[in-house]
Amino acid sequence: MSQIITNRLRTSRRTLLKGMTAAGARIAVGLPPLASIFNSVGTAYAATPETGAAKPIETRFVLWFNGNGIPERYWIPEEEGSDYELTPCLAPLAAWRKDVHVLSGVDNAAASGKGNGHTNSMSGLMTGTDFTGRGPSGPSIDQIVAGKIGSDSRFRSLQIGVAQESFGESMQRNMSWAGYERALPPEMIPHRLFDRLFGAQEEGWVNRKRSILDTVLADATALEKTLPGDDKTRVDEHLSGIRDLERAIAGLPPGYAKVDPPDFDGDMKDWPRIAKLQSDLLVQALAMRQTRVASYMLTKCQSITRFPWLGYTSARHHDYTHAADKTSGTDTVDGIHVLRDICRWHVEEFAYLVAKLESVPEGDGNLFDHTSLIFAHEHAEANPHKNNGLAMIVAGGSKKLAKGSHTKVTGTVGDVYLTVADEVVGAGIGKFPTGSKKMTALLT
Repeated sequence: MSQIITNRLRTSRRTLLKGMTAAGARIAVGLPPLASIFNSVGTAYAATPETGAAKPIETRFVLWFNGNGIPERYWIPEEEGSDYELTPCLAPLAAWRKDVHVLSGVDNAAASGKGNGHTNSMSGLMTGTDFTGRGPSGPSIDQIVAGKIGSDSRFRSLQIGVAQESFGESMQRNMSWAGYERALPPEMIPHRLFDRLFGAQEEGWVNRKRSILDTVLADATALEKTLPGDDKTRVDEHLSGIRDLERAIAGLPPGYAKVDPPDFDGDMKDWPRIAKLQSDLLVQALAMRQTRVASYMLTKCQSITRFPWLGYTSARHHDYTHAADKTSGTDTVDGIHVLRDICRWHVEEFAYLVAKLESVPEGDGNLFDHTSLIFAHEHAEANPHKNNGLAMIVAGGSKKLAKGSHTKVTGTVGDVYLTVADEVVGAGIGKFPTGSKKMTALLT
């Protein structure tokens, strides 16, 4: 921490800056992790009359998903241990290799059974249960974790998406499930996610004539009078960041404020632009303690996204996975190389989220130190719909998590979830359908 707090008024971690728009819509803006929220050395939340005794800093859990599997030769390192060479797909994580643990050899033990190769795999990956024909047979891991640690947050969990891709059934379009065939759809529109976090928008906000911050100015001014210099600066930076998000979202083309119909075949939107906005909003939600659990669906299961920013538009993602050894369409690039570049983009967006989490000070460290992330696909090698030998990434700043390595493991997706949820996040879920043991390679 840049400022050691010894004897002064503490700020409650539950403080909200509140206001109301001219139309009567309520606005609530949470605070960032201020120094005055924590004890004198930044290792726990400080005791306050409102919150009671000092409590440990909350852990967070984020489940990240990309569809269609991977090209294993460009994703999975050949070497094990800390001296592994980053593959082309993992190269965007170079600056964070000490913060991630790359796993290979993970089995999706519940992927057998009915389905089209994607739906059954997705059901097994997210819930550890069989695909019923319409959805999974039980809740997804993020919802199991949320059931244990989400009750004290404004949102028990958040479901966030990017690429819309209306193609397919509920199993392809959703990664979070409350229970048997009960989907929790991801919010894919930045406007709507912003509104959910801060309050309903009005026409003046849409036209960038006013800001939601105008409504909480009185609360912010009063609060800053009670804060030390570092915290005043942090509040100012926090509010400026929210205003920047307002401008960025309001500046999106009109077509980005709606989901395209299922028969739409264009899919040429700037998904990297949307992904970064959604990641920024997720970081705001985690930093403001609006939620402790989130799922992030960058692309859908059996993804049919096109990639104009990569120069690949003649076919869709799923098409390339089944044309890996021949030239696809008119792109004049072998499909396997297209998959390499697509998966590298996926990892670039994941690295962006990690960087944003690291940029937020919290206690004696940063937000990433108190967040555990799992990155998964529904398949290993994409073309054969391979369900054994999956590659996953586990990331986070916790000292309990072994990082900086690639490990070829023997175990299941459920074993990974159990280990991270209970031993690192401290959720105490106790069990998961396909989990039978703790994966010791992930622990220090």
